[in-house]
Amino acid sequence: MGVTLFPKEFYTPPRAWAERAFSKLVYWNQASKGGHFAAFEQPVIFAEEMRKFGRLFRGA
Repeated sequence: MGVTLFPKEFYTPPRAWAERAFSKLVYWNQASKGGHFAAFEQPVIFAEEMRKFGRLFRGA
């Protein structure tokens, strides 16, 4: 499980809640800008976050 929090999202869960809900949480980051529609609002940031998460599994 990977999570990127965008600052203008409607709700930002605490990391501790996510860690309890998802035992295999391997990626957590807070983006500098963006909101609920991050892929449309900040496509470069969104794509880079997807790449960062994917790199964790490259060669695994």
